[in-house]
Amino acid sequence: MSDDRLFLVTGATGRTGGGAIKLLLERGHRARAMVHREDERSRALAEAGAEVVVADLHDLDGMTTALQGVTGAYFCHPILPGLVESTVIFAQAATEAGVRSVVNMSQIPARREAGSNAARQHWLCERLLDRTDLLTTHIRPTFFAEWLTVSWEMRDGEGYLRLPFGEGRHAPIASADQSRVIAALLVEPEQHDRAIYPLHGPVEMNHHDIAGAMARELGHPVHYEPIGVEEFSASMLERGHDPHLVQHLRSVALDYLNGVFSGTNDVIEKIGGRPPLSVEEFVRAKRADFQTSGPRFVPAA
Repeated sequence: MSDDRLFLVTGATGRTGGGAIKLLLERGHRARAMVHREDERSRALAEAGAEVVVADLHDLDGMTTALQGVTGAYFCHPILPGLVESTVIFAQAATEAGVRSVVNMSQIPARREAGSNAARQHWLCERLLDRTDLLTTHIRPTFFAEWLTVSWEMRDGEGYLRLPFGEGRHAPIASADQSRVIAALLVEPEQHDRAIYPLHGPVEMNHHDIAGAMARELGHPVHYEPIGVEEFSASMLERGHDPHLVQHLRSVALDYLNGVFSGTNDVIEKIGGRPPLSVEEFVRAKRADFQTSGPRFVPAA
């Protein structure tokens, strides 16, 4: 392939998309950032060298315009209603535009029998994209390390994680590590066609272990307080979170307790080029985010 390839990144102002755009540009590739609106974040992408297009994942005409001239695309839909519709629109527009490959952001609980509506829809959308002529790669991350920042509470100088995950385990994966995988898959899609890659951090831990790692890095106590799934769901709804998201979080909490999110592998290092960040390294890099409570913490009764 020639060096004039153009890569489209949807969700370009988000964590994984923004990181992928930055890496593509740093490596001398042309990148088109798809955003929902023009703001300081989209202007920063343009200043960094990205083409910026304003479009909606649910608009066929807008997606058709965004995909013109594109070689490969990263497709990422938020955990909100409309995933199946937007995937159909993307697949049709990409086919018409002659796009060659797609990296599809799925999730680790995606399967036919998933209790989460969002997770089952991700599984269906994987199968839909597999039926196109696109070189297709699905990535299925476990819980992002960033989850810790949004579910975090600072109280009287100490940190608290109040989550419905019992003694379940996973290896938190930072979005920066995922971005490296996404960029690599976009640039060299051929050997990864129809592959499904679970993405894990380096060490499987329960949340007591995670709290301990955070405490060592932050220099103050951090406590994990397991709570019930119903308490967690009610708190999310009371705070105005979308019911589709809450149903998903409730269901994946049960999956987590049943081991669906557990495991580790070397995918990040093999494809992304370096080992994934540990919890300690992530907290060190994001220390400022742990100075105040996050937007999704469940307050103590």
